[in-house]
Amino acid sequence: MAPLSGKHMSAIPNSVQQRAVASLAALYALRMLGLFMVLPVLMIDGLSLEDATPQLLGLAMGVYGLTQAVLQIPAGALSDKIGRKPVIIGGLLIFAVGSLIAAQADSVYGLIIGRAMQGGGAIASAIMALVTDLTNEDSRMKAMAFIGASIGLSFSVALVLGPWLSSLGGLHLIFTTTGVLAVGGVVVTLLLIPNPPQVRHRDSIAVVSEVKRQLANKNLWPLNLGVFVLHALMVAIFVAIPLQLKAIGFSADHHSTLYLPVMVLAFVLMVPFIIIAEKRHKMKPIVLLASGFIILALLLMTQAATVWHWGALLLLYFLGFNLMEASLPSWLSKAAPAGAKGSAMGIYSSMQFLGAFVGGSLGGWLLSHLGVNWVFGVFAVAMVIWAVIMFLAPAPRHLTSVRLRLETALSSGQQASLLNLPGVAELIELPEEEAVYLKVNASEFDQSLALAITANTGDNHGSQR
Repeated sequence: MAPLSGKHMSAIPNSVQQRAVASLAALYALRMLGLFMVLPVLMIDGLSLEDATPQLLGLAMGVYGLTQAVLQIPAGALSDKIGRKPVIIGGLLIFAVGSLIAAQADSVYGLIIGRAMQGGGAIASAIMALVTDLTNEDSRMKAMAFIGASIGLSFSVALVLGPWLSSLGGLHLIFTTTGVLAVGGVVVTLLLIPNPPQVRHRDSIAVVSEVKRQLANKNLWPLNLGVFVLHALMVAIFVAIPLQLKAIGFSADHHSTLYLPVMVLAFVLMVPFIIIAEKRHKMKPIVLLASGFIILALLLMTQAATVWHWGALLLLYFLGFNLMEASLPSWLSKAAPAGAKGSAMGIYSSMQFLGAFVGGSLGGWLLSHLGVNWVFGVFAVAMVIWAVIMFLAPAPRHLTSVRLRLETALSSGQQASLLNLPGVAELIELPEEEAVYLKVNASEFDQSLALAITANTGDNHGSQR
């Protein structure tokens, strides 16, 4: 598709924006689907591979997280230099090659190499940057939420689809399907997604210099540690549980019938808690409650003996997991300084994938050397330690990020006037972006007053999220 020209958003009709965002959400979701489909089946199907041990299969399960964590922020920075689409297409091709290597693997070492290459197709940052390029300020928050929902849905679908595909053709079919979908994603990127001008937007994109500053931000590290532990546990759970289900006589072909109702019910039960967290400003109590659900589930898993036990405990675990998966990024968005949300989220996402690597590696080692109850016990202790850290951390201020585009640099008087507006807590002006970033209390902040101060008119408006 030919590059678009003219004013950034006036050049892209709403219908084109919507189609492009839907295509990008599908790319992101299908990639995550390919990573997650193997979780519920790899520890069982992988035992047929040469040299396979629970320890090495745990490494194979989590190694994608290591390459993803290392490459995610650099890939986003590279997309600023050479363009979003080349990075996305290159990442999808790397992902496809990794999938095909894993599909053809006869040994566990080939599987590890394939999974590591899958993680090397780190396109998340470039996709989010392209969403920023393709959407106007007012619709960007909805676009990001849509992509976030698609990722959550892909995880749930993966847990059901993985065992079904495995029953038809094993790991070979799962990885082959993943590779074909990745190649299809390249076609979608080339034919359906526009080539807009690149937009600098620090609330959506990690900036290397800002990443260094946010690495030293102590207020964000409880959240970074939280997502690290959460995703380490998520992978470790699937190192342990499929084998436990098989041990009690529950056929791997039927694992989908357990995961499907559990995931649906966990999602339904999560919704009122999220409403309470956001609308009633009870995010910290809800996060602590979610950690309690997970800790209790892990401790009781050491005693589970029937499918019904596992179903109830998985429901409790996934209720806690879903609550934290939804709440921690929201907390991070509120806690990140003005103009630093994209960089803070880049660190957070890298810690998430690093946790997946540690969870698979450590979970496999514990299972091989100490037994399954040590997997549940060690991660229960890790969750307790993190819950104590969060208990001691201050509750988040319910602040929203606002970005206003500028026609000219702000005077000191304009900056003072903006800071004195009701609800404004922070301000940073970035002349190189021709923008000012604010952190505000949305219930008190009147954006029209801010726009009057910055003299923005016409389509030169602000965004709030």
